[in-house]
Amino acid sequence: MPKNESIVRQVQEVLKSKLRIGEQRHTAKQEGVASDGIYSWSTYQNYIAKCCAFAKWVRENHGSKTPEEARAYVDAYLQHHIDKGYSPYTQKHIACALAKLYGCSTKDFIPTQVRHRANITRSRKGKAIFSESKNREFVDFCKATGLRRHELKLLKPENLRFDETSGKYFLSGIKGKGGRLRDCPVLSQKVVAKIINTPAGENVWSKIPSRADIHSYRADYCKSIYQLHARPVAEIPERDRYYCRGELRGVIYDKNAMRIASQALGHNRISVIAGHYLYNKEVPQ
Repeated sequence: MPKNESIVRQVQEVLKSKLRIGEQRHTAKQEGVASDGIYSWSTYQNYIAKCCAFAKWVRENHGSKTPEEARAYVDAYLQHHIDKGYSPYTQKHIACALAKLYGCSTKDFIPTQVRHRANITRSRKGKAIFSESKNREFVDFCKATGLRRHELKLLKPENLRFDETSGKYFLSGIKGKGGRLRDCPVLSQKVVAKIINTPAGENVWSKIPSRADIHSYRADYCKSIYQLHARPVAEIPERDRYYCRGELRGVIYDKNAMRIASQALGHNRISVIAGHYLYNKEVPQ
């Protein structure tokens, strides 16, 4: 790497070299090399933003000209954000980005503050500017499909598929994060009718409300899918029990139902829905 390149440019080149778009993170994880790569554009863009901000800070405050020189100031940078009152989630996000930059673990840095589920504010409270009553059809559509915002924008009637075996409708070929394709069960006949009545080749939704709380609707969808497949706790074999930790200690989920719900949402890890989608759900007894 040329010595006359700015530290920001050098950081960008390091992260660019770690791009693994199109490769399977699951396969890399099995081979023990998942930590070496970045497998989605959204993650790459987030890490670029966080690491470039670090590069500018360390250049201005410590005169570092290379990522190697800047490594000694990572802890100071994290402490700076802790002292400034940044949320534990933002602190952890920065630490993860810098760990990717330096090819190490966040455990190699000073500890960030502990994250608690109860402190998550995204999609836990309604947004007053958006009227759900005036947009009832859209809200119900989201809760019955679990689609992300960009997936809703691209949805066409051609995505609807009827499964003869189960007698149910699915949204097929939905392209989620990292370009992963999945099929999503449709939970409402009204949604099916909305899609069928859309002319072929056109988008089902011509406009997506910018203030709509899409994540909370995905959470509702996740809970519905989970409850359709979850067994009463007393009937779940030990090997299929997911024991929650932290403030949810004592809560038990059905791993099989969690896997089905995770796949419908486009997530690979059941721990993601346990912490971010199944909150405030009544646990089956």
